[in-house]
Amino acid sequence: MNVLILNGSPRANGKISRILHCIEKTALENGNEVTFVDVHSLSFSSCIGCMACRSKSLCVLPPDDAHRIALLLQKCDVLVAGSPVYWGNISGDLKRLFDRLVGVMMGETKLGMPLPLHKGKCALVVTSCTTPFPFNVLAGQSTKAVQAMKEILSYSGFKICGKIVLPGTKGMKELPPRVEKKARTLAKRISLL
Repeated sequence: MNVLILNGSPRANGKISRILHCIEKTALENGNEVTFVDVHSLSFSSCIGCMACRSKSLCVLPPDDAHRIALLLQKCDVLVAGSPVYWGNISGDLKRLFDRLVGVMMGETKLGMPLPLHKGKCALVVTSCTTPFPFNVLAGQSTKAVQAMKEILSYSGFKICGKIVLPGTKGMKELPPRVEKKARTLAKRISLL
């Protein structure tokens, strides 16, 4: 399997980064080809909403890192997207990247309806937030971030094969063992697809 991991966290040793590296390590151990991308380190322009990518299947802005990620996305069998929760949503950098990838994620019918370009592919969604359980759910923090990623990925044709939600990270020094275990389990599961 060709696995693409998009790390939407700006913190190299943050909870999201650690969970995604756990998935990466396990996926590699199970014989997968893995590309790990720290989205915050990429250099790319924001989408200008010209909609040309819908007919051209590629962003028409000058070549930058978003074009490189578009090629990786087209080749992947599995996408792992992780982001800390920012105001009940995914990080701005990850959202900006997804905006730029629209042309390679979904097409459009003549009537303007979304046409998924990644049918048959699997996606994993990973989020964390400082809001403790159950308030992360009641206040819509984790749930809205997960929903944002699910909407983007589902319209693109990805089947959501698993998710990890880690609430209450404020002051948390280490990942809970149950989260590391789930990360390894999901990484093994995608290796069997």
